[in-house]
Amino acid sequence: MNPSANGWIKKLLKELSANTSFCQLKLDDFYVALKQSGFIYGSNISIVDNCIENREFLHEELTKVNLLASFYYIHNKEGDKADFIESVINFYNTIDVYKSSFFEELLGEKKSSELLEAMVNKRVHIDDNILTKNFNYFITNALLFIDVIAYQKYLRTDVVSETYLKNLEAAIETIIIEVFENKSEKTKYDKSLIKLIEASLRYQDNRTHSYNEVITFINGRLSKYYITDIVCMAFWSDKTIDLEEKQFLQKLGKDLDVKQDIIEASIEHINVFYETNKDKIALLNSKNMVQSFYDNSSKMVRKLIKRNSKRLLKELKESKELMILLTKSTTRPLSDDEQKKVQDQLLDIFKSIPSLAIFMLPGGMLLLPIFIKFIPKLLPSAFDDNRIDD
Repeated sequence: MNPSANGWIKKLLKELSANTSFCQLKLDDFYVALKQSGFIYGSNISIVDNCIENREFLHEELTKVNLLASFYYIHNKEGDKADFIESVINFYNTIDVYKSSFFEELLGEKKSSELLEAMVNKRVHIDDNILTKNFNYFITNALLFIDVIAYQKYLRTDVVSETYLKNLEAAIETIIIEVFENKSEKTKYDKSLIKLIEASLRYQDNRTHSYNEVITFINGRLSKYYITDIVCMAFWSDKTIDLEEKQFLQKLGKDLDVKQDIIEASIEHINVFYETNKDKIALLNSKNMVQSFYDNSSKMVRKLIKRNSKRLLKELKESKELMILLTKSTTRPLSDDEQKKVQDQLLDIFKSIPSLAIFMLPGGMLLLPIFIKFIPKLLPSAFDDNRIDD
């Protein structure tokens, strides 16, 4: 399965339906699995509950798979009889009633897995610009679990109001501000987390809310767990949660009617997750922007080459002049004219392979040197990752 190519949702649903144990998880166990995957923390590093095989997916791809897997779990848990794909599309269309520009170009299209793929892609991305995505640590929406909470409510009531969504975001924003206002000095982690949450807000409410007011907005079990974990994230800046911070969490737990053992588990989970995965999480990474761009681009290009290796090999073999120039580039610098020929011929190849269209976007030329670097490392793999055999 390739979550960056058309047809991935149907392939995902086929694999999920073969995993009978996933939807049998208790709600609390499902939520803990989401934390362990990083979905709750906005830093996806694995597939929730290993419900499907992780094929070295990129962070963005893990985010999309975990979001859809979460919808699938809630859909089955609530015993909804409607078609899953149609149900999620209807849910997002309901949200769009209050955010008319969000899926503007997608509305009115036929309800299908392709439409849902486009919707999920829109929902996950904060910024679709290739350069911004590489230079910016905050590639994907960190508050996507709000969608899962809202989808559960939608299945139970057939409606999700604008007020409900605004209140959820207002609760997160207000409580996080309360946390940071109690800190005498903000760390780099704190500033990054603030930016991440601000960029992820979709239904900003310009009104000022009090802590006591937003506490009344949080009713469901998943909402209470989620707010608790977001607060634990905010308190983790110095890699520990001290006594004063624990007292705040205890007060929050009392106000939300969340048991103390849940609070303690939340503290332990964030500690374990960050300590175990600190090298994989951009929020904890001190790399400069240029290094971040190179690392992110290298991962993306390596994945594209691996997934399209057979097609690339065939196209390269048919481009004899390009092969000669690439061979020469390993022993000496190419002239300006030779470099121009390499660029033009590679772009011609990219036009013939849809999943390499990213190289055709503005700024895509910056990825060419990275692409050339990995050409000798082509590995055989099936080209049509999402084909389902009948």
